[in-house]
Amino acid sequence: MTADDPHPAPHPGDTGLAALPTPTPTHTTGSDGVLSRPYRALTCGIISVVSLVAFEASAVNTAMPLAARALDGIALYAFAFSAFFTASLFAMALAGEWCDRRGPLAPLFSGIAAFGVGLLVAGGAGSMGMFIVGRGVQGVGGGLVVVSLYVVVGRAYPERLRPAVMASFSAAWVVPVIVGPLVSGTVSEHLGWRWVFLSIPVLILLPLAVMLPALRTLPRTDPGNEGGARHILGSRRSLLALAVAAGACLLQYAGQHPDWAALPPAAVGAVLLVPAIVRLLPRGTFRSARGLPSVVLMRGLAAGALVAAESFIPLMLVTQRGLSATLAGLSLTGGGLTWALGSYVQSRPRLEPYRERLMGLGMAFLAAAIGLVPLALLDGVPVWIVAAAWTLGGFGMGLNISSGGVLLLKLSRPEEAGSNAASLQMADALGNVAFVGASGVLFVACGGGRIAASPSASAGPAAVEHPAAFVAVFMAMGVVAAAGVAVAGRLRPAP
Repeated sequence: MTADDPHPAPHPGDTGLAALPTPTPTHTTGSDGVLSRPYRALTCGIISVVSLVAFEASAVNTAMPLAARALDGIALYAFAFSAFFTASLFAMALAGEWCDRRGPLAPLFSGIAAFGVGLLVAGGAGSMGMFIVGRGVQGVGGGLVVVSLYVVVGRAYPERLRPAVMASFSAAWVVPVIVGPLVSGTVSEHLGWRWVFLSIPVLILLPLAVMLPALRTLPRTDPGNEGGARHILGSRRSLLALAVAAGACLLQYAGQHPDWAALPPAAVGAVLLVPAIVRLLPRGTFRSARGLPSVVLMRGLAAGALVAAESFIPLMLVTQRGLSATLAGLSLTGGGLTWALGSYVQSRPRLEPYRERLMGLGMAFLAAAIGLVPLALLDGVPVWIVAAAWTLGGFGMGLNISSGGVLLLKLSRPEEAGSNAASLQMADALGNVAFVGASGVLFVACGGGRIAASPSASAGPAAVEHPAAFVAVFMAMGVVAAAGVAVAGRLRPAP
């Protein structure tokens, strides 16, 4: 995930930069820009890939309620999101090792292929279990792609051009955030939700065709004696990420089966998850030590709270207020646009002395936005309050996430900037996995799994007798965001 991207889950991340070799740019002419002839094809290809990931993210959010109801899988709704994040967490760590040892081309193309296969599996699923498997395969592909793209940028562009390339990552989200919900909702309502998943793989061909010639000119990496699959999969970071993914799956399974038989998998999951997380993140992260550890902690809290709340908004609007999938998805659009605005505001030079306060203010906006969303469950409250709240939350995320990336580099020694950036990305993924999974457990525990299916998205409220399940999710994530406000006081290192 970049510091400026409008969604914390399935898009380009910083992992893989930790051991990035000194780049060997293929072109260094001082007058060249990212859209000049030497870089034009690669830049357009990268923007196409990011736009595809962005479109998929916004489209899937819109189609997910219809898919879950059609597959009789409302009780497993959160797993459709957490499976993506859990798989991508492991894939990010794997991609970092793979890129460092073999170069970015193999993991990039493997990731694009896995992403497409996952979409096809989800689109053709006959049960919620198979749908979740498809989302997990997508997550593997997404994790490989986002890391590989960053390594490609590091190797293909001179240092003076990289800020412009990174800025294009955020810009690539704007149009998909607007168009994605509208297209996805229209397709879901007229052709069926499956076509949202089955049609996206066709779009993969365009960025591949555009990028391939330019990618072939990148310098090759000698794999050496430790470049084989066994060494890559057996690396310390890959094994720790695998332990986190396995532990998260076991804990989520136990949370969905609250009986004595769930205790053994819960215990094993905790044993796998907790020590691995502690080793993946900077020392002192979970006790909010001053400086860098608190920056990383706040990033995880912000990303997790946002994604967990955002995952349940379309479901709430479709089942409780009778909105169509299109309108429910469009309620999230404003957040993507104001995210870009918040990123721009925090970049103003005169606000630099207030970096820590900007992060705290952003978290306060996010907490307020999440707290306002469940008001839409009241019949007397207009449903557009969700869109208004998410516009506020998106602006807060733009202030917070972008400032966090800047502050991390400010607090990092040059030789540690890469590994610290990787930790920041890991915190995003861990926050997504933990809070989306916890929200799913809470949702089911409060009766959300018994929300009845209705034959169409526009047939009216499906089961208003279980609004407490949504209230529980949004209030819990509001508390998480509020905890981030408290962490803001510890972002500045001790004198």
